[in-house]
Amino acid sequence: MKIPKIARPYIAAAILGVLPSAAQAAPLTVVGVDAPGINCVYNKACRIVVTDSVDAVPLRGIIGAARLQTRSFVGENGTLAADMYGYLYRVDLTQAVGNSSSPCVATVKLDFGPLVKLPYVTGAPPSDVFVITTGGVGNIGISSADMTGNVITFTFSKPVCYGLSAARGDTSYFFGLTAAAAPKAATAQMQVTGGAVVNVPARVPAH
Repeated sequence: MKIPKIARPYIAAAILGVLPSAAQAAPLTVVGVDAPGINCVYNKACRIVVTDSVDAVPLRGIIGAARLQTRSFVGENGTLAADMYGYLYRVDLTQAVGNSSSPCVATVKLDFGPLVKLPYVTGAPPSDVFVITTGGVGNIGISSADMTGNVITFTFSKPVCYGLSAARGDTSYFFGLTAAAAPKAATAQMQVTGGAVVNVPARVPAH
């Protein structure tokens, strides 16, 4: 049988054991920032008006609230983020009570789509992701953020865990990004210690 010319390169690659590779994860740049200073990227008076949503994280054996907070806001004309949208996320287990068999949250995965790099720190190069490590809430940061296609995986510096009594659990710092598109409802995937994945409502740019 005669092989069409268009098929030959692919077949030759298969014979040699070389197949087209899947999309590779690209590391994103992550920078620490302070509040309320980060607000100045989006608002000339350094004050932002936010839309908040808080959704439950279904963790086995947890009593009390385990939550994912999504915060979005619009950049004001005349700012670095003019006509763009800021997105903030926080995993909050401060009110969650568990035991030694209860899982903690290790990563958050979002189908975020295209993002906009901005100089979140004055005088520094533009970055992909910022983490509010000073002047805000939280005790756990981001060790890495990687993007595969439209999907970003945020890995915490250590798992965000419940407490053994009320108000003793962890919360991540707010971590944020900027995009050109307005928010839409979506689903975040969280990998927990032990390897299971749980789904949680969130908001991401409409892409």
